[in-house]
Amino acid sequence: MADVVSKQKKAFLRKLYLAHLIDNERHNLLSLNKLTGMPRRTLQDAIAALADLGIECHFVQDGERHNAGYYQISTWGPISSSWVCTHLDDLLKQLN
Repeated sequence: MADVVSKQKKAFLRKLYLAHLIDNERHNLLSLNKLTGMPRRTLQDAIAALADLGIECHFVQDGERHNAGYYQISTWGPISSSWVCTHLDDLLKQLN
Protein backbone atom coordinates (compact mmCIF):
# COMPACT_ATOMS: atom_id res chain seq x y z
CA MET A 1 0.00 0.00 0.00
CA ALA A 2 1.34 3.45 -0.94
CA ASP A 3 2.03 5.96 1.77
CA VAL A 4 -0.90 8.34 2.09
CA VAL A 5 0.02 11.98 2.74
CA SER A 6 -2.43 13.71 5.06
CA LYS A 7 -4.25 16.86 4.02
CA GLN A 8 -2.41 18.83 6.71
CA LYS A 9 1.00 17.59 5.56
CA LYS A 10 0.18 18.45 1.94
CA ALA A 11 -0.81 21.97 3.00
CA PHE A 12 2.51 22.31 4.88
CA LEU A 13 4.54 21.00 1.95
CA ARG A 14 2.64 23.26 -0.46
CA LYS A 15 3.65 26.28 1.63
CA LEU A 16 7.29 25.20 1.64
CA TYR A 17 7.21 24.70 -2.13
CA LEU A 18 5.65 28.10 -2.76
CA ALA A 19 8.14 29.80 -0.44
CA HIS A 20 10.95 28.10 -2.36
CA LEU A 21 9.58 29.32 -5.69
CA ILE A 22 9.07 32.86 -4.41
CA ASP A 23 12.55 32.97 -2.86
CA ASN A 24 14.30 31.84 -6.04
CA GLU A 25 12.53 33.93 -8.66
CA ARG A 26 10.17 36.90 -8.92
CA HIS A 27 6.62 35.56 -8.95
CA ASN A 28 3.10 36.96 -8.81
CA LEU A 29 -0.14 34.99 -8.61
CA LEU A 30 -0.36 34.56 -12.38
CA SER A 31 3.15 33.16 -12.75
CA LEU A 32 2.70 30.87 -9.74
CA ASN A 33 -0.61 29.64 -11.17
CA LYS A 34 1.02 28.85 -14.54
CA LEU A 35 4.00 27.14 -12.92
CA THR A 36 2.18 25.06 -10.31
CA GLY A 37 -1.32 24.65 -11.75
CA MET A 38 -2.71 25.57 -8.32
CA PRO A 39 -5.89 27.63 -8.31
CA ARG A 40 -5.52 31.33 -7.57
CA ARG A 41 -7.47 31.09 -4.30
CA THR A 42 -5.30 28.18 -3.06
CA LEU A 43 -2.19 30.22 -3.84
CA GLN A 44 -3.55 33.28 -2.02
CA ASP A 45 -4.47 31.21 1.04
CA ALA A 46 -1.11 29.40 1.11
CA ILE A 47 0.89 32.62 0.73
CA ALA A 48 -1.14 34.31 3.47
CA ALA A 49 -0.53 31.29 5.74
CA LEU A 50 3.26 31.37 5.32
CA ALA A 51 3.37 33.60 8.40
CA ASP A 52 1.97 30.67 10.41
CA LEU A 53 5.29 28.91 9.71
CA GLY A 54 7.35 31.97 10.57
CA ILE A 55 8.08 32.73 6.90
CA GLU A 56 7.72 36.44 6.22
CA CYS A 57 6.48 37.10 2.71
CA HIS A 58 5.25 40.38 1.30
CA PHE A 59 4.12 41.79 -2.02
CA VAL A 60 6.45 44.29 -3.68
CA GLN A 61 4.51 46.82 -5.74
CA ASP A 62 6.31 47.20 -9.07
CA GLY A 63 4.28 49.44 -11.35
CA GLU A 64 1.18 51.59 -11.36
CA ARG A 65 -1.43 48.85 -11.39
CA HIS A 66 -2.55 47.54 -8.01
CA ASN A 67 -1.52 43.94 -8.77
CA ALA A 68 1.69 44.80 -10.67
CA GLY A 69 4.57 43.37 -8.70
CA TYR A 70 5.91 40.22 -7.14
CA TYR A 71 6.14 38.34 -3.86
CA GLN A 72 9.34 38.36 -1.83
CA ILE A 73 10.49 36.36 1.19
CA SER A 74 12.16 38.55 3.83
CA THR A 75 12.97 35.72 6.24
CA TRP A 76 12.40 31.99 6.48
CA GLY A 77 12.14 32.18 10.25
CA PRO A 78 12.68 28.73 11.81
CA ILE A 79 12.52 26.93 8.44
CA SER A 80 15.77 26.06 6.64
CA SER A 81 15.53 27.18 3.02
CA SER A 82 18.57 25.03 2.17
CA TRP A 83 16.77 21.95 3.56
CA VAL A 84 13.77 22.69 1.32
CA CYS A 85 16.06 23.10 -1.69
CA THR A 86 17.92 19.85 -0.93
CA HIS A 87 14.69 17.86 -0.43
CA LEU A 88 12.63 19.50 -3.19
CA ASP A 89 12.24 16.36 -5.33
CA ASP A 90 10.88 14.33 -2.41
CA LEU A 91 8.63 17.22 -1.40
CA LEU A 92 7.16 17.39 -4.93
CA LYS A 93 6.58 13.62 -5.01
CA GLN A 94 4.52 13.90 -1.83
CA LEU A 95 2.47 16.75 -3.29
CA ASN A 96 1.48 14.70 -6.35
